Amino acid sequence: MISATPAGAAPPWLRTLAGNAQRMTVPPLLRPPASGIGRPSAVRHAGQPAFPGGAIEAADQGPVGAALREAAEEAGVDPAGVEVLAVLPELYISRSGFSVIPVLAWWHAPVPVVIAADGEVTAAVRVPVADLADPANRLRVRHPSGSAGPAFRVHGMLIWGFTAFLVDMLLAIGGWERPWDTGHTEDLPPDVLESSARG
Repeated sequence: MISATPAGAAPPWLRTLAGNAQRMTVPPLLRPPASGIGRPSAVRHAGQPAFPGGAIEAADQGPVGAALREAAEEAGVDPAGVEVLAVLPELYISRSGFSVIPVLAWWHAPVPVVIAADGEVTAAVRVPVADLADPANRLRVRHPSGSAGPAFRVHGMLIWGFTAFLVDMLLAIGGWERPWDTGHTEDLPPDVLESSARG
């Protein structure tokens, strides 16, 4: 028997992802240092395509408040149209010193995304999971430091770094990852590096 998802309710596949993501094993590269923590934040990294987010402020009362505030400020997402499903394990970005706590939510009442008027965000787009999972859109990129990681080419953007690591993990946890050419590695383009350095 097939049961329908009530209007506005998160679909079962997303609830399953939320439950699995809360228990995910954090890879060594993204584990917080043993002593001390970075600056607490929800998801975002300057100069790169990223999820809405930023530093957690006292008024936010934690990562959920920060994630909802930043999504509203940066992309015009109405918090009333969002159902928070999970707070994921803490991740650490060594390059910026940020301690990041991703928040997974169901946007049950979507509106067109808009960019912040203050210039902090240059574009806001919605990217379907199917586009991210498409093997034709996947590659690895190499930083001048020699480190390499997953990346995605979608909607005219190169998604790399922390955001790409997080998307890669969620695709695997959700069971949406499809076989792709993990040997296809490219150097990060100079303009991408410059944009990230300015951020």
